[in-house]
Amino acid sequence: MRSPILLTLGAGVGALLVRQHRESQRSARLAAAALEALLNAIDANDAVTGAHARRVAAYGMTLARAAHLDESTVRSVERVALFHDIGKIHEALFDIVHDHDGEVTPEERRLIATHPQRGADVLHPLSFFYPDLSDGVLAHHERWDGSGYPRGLVAEDIPIQARVVAIADTFDAITHSRRYRRAHRLDDALRVLAEGSGTQFDPVLVATFLDPRVLARARRIANESRRAHPPRDDERRHREEAKVPDVKFRWRAGPTASPP
Repeated sequence: MRSPILLTLGAGVGALLVRQHRESQRSARLAAAALEALLNAIDANDAVTGAHARRVAAYGMTLARAAHLDESTVRSVERVALFHDIGKIHEALFDIVHDHDGEVTPEERRLIATHPQRGADVLHPLSFFYPDLSDGVLAHHERWDGSGYPRGLVAEDIPIQARVVAIADTFDAITHSRRYRRAHRLDDALRVLAEGSGTQFDPVLVATFLDPRVLARARRIANESRRAHPPRDDERRHREEAKVPDVKFRWRAGPTASPP
């Protein structure tokens, strides 16, 4: 027969574990809500960048699954892809990436190159819940041969999430118009990826992405996005007419920092 003291102790421990589990679930929901708020902020500030991030996430998940990464890593790739450009939602970069119509100057390119670190800083408070997120965002412009930025990581020292996102990001940047870059044909994107295999990109992941079956899925994603987000002659006017709220930096407390 079990001791009443042991039974009472066991019941108490069980209740404590239930409370801890509920608190953990509540904290996880709050962390997910924070990510959703950040994603909504990206969309509200710049619908083009928001659509780009979602396409990169779709391409990245397609590549990650084709590379037989486990589902937890696939979801991590999705998060890194969705927030890889969040560092551009910054007062020092906003006008460059949001309203720029002409050529980007060397100084503007230098400022744009700070966005991985800025993005990692924004996401760092969520590292307890998403430990791979800030590191993946920080590393998405690293290169396989070590010539990337900001840390010059080499080959498999680059987080797998960042290696996947680098390919998806490049593919989308070439095949879809951006403010400072015109869209090019699919063949141009495939050539750039093939030429960058082993220098800019993970060669195994490039070979996987260039598989005809994977490319067919990527092409479907691109076509669906074009139907959902047709090009507009005046995006600023569209945002004003649609009354899209401007929520930039609303999650940042205190005065904004001066541009570097």
